Amino acid sequence: MLFEYGYGIGLSILLALFAMFISSFIPYHLVSASVFALLIGMWLQPVVMQHVWFKKGLGFVSKQLLRFSIILMGLNLTFSQVLKVGGYSLFVMLFTLFTAFGGGFILGKMLGLPWKLSSLISAGTGICGGSAILAISGVIDAENKDVAYAISATFLFDVFMVLAFPLLGRALHLSDLGYGLWTGTAVNDTSSVVAAGYAFSDAAGAYSVIVKLTRTLAIIPTVLVFSYINARKQSEKKRVAGHQVFPYFILLFLVMVGIRSTNLVAESITMQLSELSKFLMVMSLGSIGMRTNFRQMVSSGFKPMLHGFLISLSVVVVSYLVQLMLHQI
Repeated sequence: MLFEYGYGIGLSILLALFAMFISSFIPYHLVSASVFALLIGMWLQPVVMQHVWFKKGLGFVSKQLLRFSIILMGLNLTFSQVLKVGGYSLFVMLFTLFTAFGGGFILGKMLGLPWKLSSLISAGTGICGGSAILAISGVIDAENKDVAYAISATFLFDVFMVLAFPLLGRALHLSDLGYGLWTGTAVNDTSSVVAAGYAFSDAAGAYSVIVKLTRTLAIIPTVLVFSYINARKQSEKKRVAGHQVFPYFILLFLVMVGIRSTNLVAESITMQLSELSKFLMVMSLGSIGMRTNFRQMVSSGFKPMLHGFLISLSVVVVSYLVQLMLHQI
């Protein structure tokens, strides 16, 4: 048992440590450790997957440990933070989420993309980048190549937005709060939100992070909806039993939010568990990379990248226009 899983788990740990070491040299964490782990994993895939003793451990990391990391991710958020954000920001989020998933569905149909790949890209754009992609991939049984493609597309647009947002914010004469709300609702990955937010001002950075963490809560209803959709698609019956649909790890995610909100556990412990969540997420991305055939991924062509670009652009524009309409700019 130990040897069956140990080799793959051990390799995932080493890759995660190496990816985090490399990312520590990148200014503002422009390229996250998760992205490095994914890319290095895909580079190692042809060699790693030739050896059968890695497979079970890598499968365990990319599924079971992935869910555990998402559960612990709830420790990054408190219910009081959601209240601090206010009704306006939640209102903006409703529009951006509708744009990401509604527009993503229509565009995916127009481009002829598989619904799972289209949904993953929309989730990464509408919610919180790689974390949302990984959470949803687990309940729709997405292929590793689709997960890798969606995360790669999200990363590319995040890099562009980190560079462009501070310039656009100043050109548009946005306030700190207006810019923070815009960044928090339109930029995907948390590290990218931090980089883009604080590049404008400290106040804008702090506000954008709170908005971004609140966005993370959208994972809960989104996972439930996609779990049900996938179950219906896989079943020939008209009704699907609830226990087959409900992803119970989402309940544990909410428990973690509650623990952080009520301070039932010492702050030092919750912070350590939060860091563990980040490390497990990097491990999961590395494992997915090592199980992803790069040639199969690129065989999907340019359409998924175009899908990601258009949806990201739409979310950016919609977020700005809604704030303009509400006089929040």
